[in-house]
Amino acid sequence: MRTRLKNHVRETRQFRVRALLGFAIVVLALGGLAGWYFKLQVLDHADYAKRSEANRIKPRPVVPARGIIYDRKGRILADNVPAFRLDVVPEDAGDPKALLAGLSKIVALSPEDIARFERERKSNRSFRALTLKLRLSEDEVARFAVDQWRFPGVSVEPYLTRRYPYGALMAHIVGYVGRTDEKDIEQYGPGQALFTHTGRAGIERYYDEALRGKVGYEEVKTNVEGRALGRVGRIPATAGADLRLAVDVDLQRTMVEAFGDHDGSAVAIDPKTGEILAMASLPSYDPNLFVNGISSADYRALMDNPSRPLFNRNVLGGGPPGSTVKPFVALAGLESGLRRPEDKVFSTGEFHIPGQRRGYRDAHGGSGWVDLHKSIAASVNYYYYKLAYDMGIERLSKYMHRYGFGEPTGIDLAGEKAGVVPSPQWKSKNSREPWYPGETVIAGIGQGYWIATTLQLAQGAAALAADGVMHRPHLASDRRDGFRNPWTPVPQPAPRLLSDKPAFIRAVQGGMEGTIYDPGGTGRAMAIGASYRMAGKTGTAQRVSRKGNVSTNPHSLPLHLRHQAWFIGYAPAEDPRIAVAVMVEHGGYGGSTAAPVARKLFDAWLLGKYPEPDPDAIPVTAIGARAAASEVAPTAARAARAAIPGLDQDTIELIQDGSGAGH
Repeated sequence: MRTRLKNHVRETRQFRVRALLGFAIVVLALGGLAGWYFKLQVLDHADYAKRSEANRIKPRPVVPARGIIYDRKGRILADNVPAFRLDVVPEDAGDPKALLAGLSKIVALSPEDIARFERERKSNRSFRALTLKLRLSEDEVARFAVDQWRFPGVSVEPYLTRRYPYGALMAHIVGYVGRTDEKDIEQYGPGQALFTHTGRAGIERYYDEALRGKVGYEEVKTNVEGRALGRVGRIPATAGADLRLAVDVDLQRTMVEAFGDHDGSAVAIDPKTGEILAMASLPSYDPNLFVNGISSADYRALMDNPSRPLFNRNVLGGGPPGSTVKPFVALAGLESGLRRPEDKVFSTGEFHIPGQRRGYRDAHGGSGWVDLHKSIAASVNYYYYKLAYDMGIERLSKYMHRYGFGEPTGIDLAGEKAGVVPSPQWKSKNSREPWYPGETVIAGIGQGYWIATTLQLAQGAAALAADGVMHRPHLASDRRDGFRNPWTPVPQPAPRLLSDKPAFIRAVQGGMEGTIYDPGGTGRAMAIGASYRMAGKTGTAQRVSRKGNVSTNPHSLPLHLRHQAWFIGYAPAEDPRIAVAVMVEHGGYGGSTAAPVARKLFDAWLLGKYPEPDPDAIPVTAIGARAAASEVAPTAARAARAAIPGLDQDTIELIQDGSGAGH
């Protein structure tokens, strides 16, 4: 076998080629790496520096404190108090069942809390923080701080929550806020998700956009664990506007207590401005129950109450106004030219439509010769039966709309109902039957298809008191955009006239004074002992008028069948400063049930005769509240710092300066 000899020259040459090739590859690789480093460090430096900074500096929204609501004397009706909530980021928190089971041993979680969290977790993205529980107690905050390391993605967040110091007394005026949900986000846009609460009713709902303010942003420096270390930049949030209402708490308390055990509604208005001085719908409810989610038991109790405490009778309710509409029908008769103040009709006690046998009775029997003054003072139905028949329903309806009936008043509360003024057009939309002449007759005394709200009657009474000038009823009188800024009036539309004939207005006013002071006046009992003059009109809206041919005494009926008692009026008669409308449900007669409520309101506003307040129910005044807040906020901050060592100082300051993660 022949042995092959190695060619050392060739192998050496081959080795050198391979070595050079390898060296070239290494050089090229190093060159490429150097080029890449050059690109990263020089060419793309600005971009990557920005990204790096973004990893270290995180933007965080700053939600402003909700605006404070005051009464006309500066007493706080709605404010914000420091609180803590439990937030969860689902993608960081792990298995939801294990999480809830573990947290339930530390924090008391109600079935409503868990159900709400599960619902929101399924409908939101996993990286979005969800609130598991609002209003943690100090003990719960401390207990969670000890075991916080066991729950990644779970944190305690400070925020400001809404409080209503006067509770049920002001519920139907101020309203309440509720937790923001998907419907709110759809209505107001994605930015609404930053606000934990949204206005649900009353002033809180109508002025929600102004009260909630504008969100700001801050840049927070964090460590590798994502814990906040400090604040490096901030665009401050704009606090919500403060509102001052025309409502007086003392008059409001007088109004509520004057009803006693009765249900009903009442409105008191300044006739010169349209400002609402007090407005009650009874029974009422505690708005604080709704702020952080009402329990099923509490909500069921409210919904099962047959008196419907959540129902605002002043703007959502209404019914036949009865004889309180007579001053307006009388004015329509004058303006239409069908009547003069001195014109008289002879009341036999029963009106008959020509050609018909059925009679429309007068509650007081025959009154003889009756002019406009007596028709109002003694509430003579016969006068209005004939006037409505002579006028015709089309013309009567036109004038009633002009006087504000069948139309929303425009009050700054959402959802106001327009009510109903009887007319063939309305009936044709709601019934297949034709319009009957008898329906025109009873429309003249506020019966039949009529639906008028207490607010509409108060607006009308105020317009008569103001010599025919009708202002828009409104609750908010002033707003302040920032605590250091001055109060500015809330703009109101120009007033309109009921009539351009002052003599007609004076004739109606005289009849309303006669209601109180004439021997046959239906409200004369309310003037006993009064040191000022007043004017008014009583009314009774019938539910059961007669059995066969026998009239029924409303006080002999079961409570649910008794008539609605009405009163409208104003005082002092010569220079009105307050106008009222009162409706007592199932109260019987207006003169004996509703008029005394109005008298107490007149005495309170004109003479200062207010009921003795409960010292335990009086919150601090506006100035005192600011001082109290300055004491409460540092206390909450100290609790936060002690219970949650990782809570950064800037976040603690948010509690102290009136802004936070919610409102």
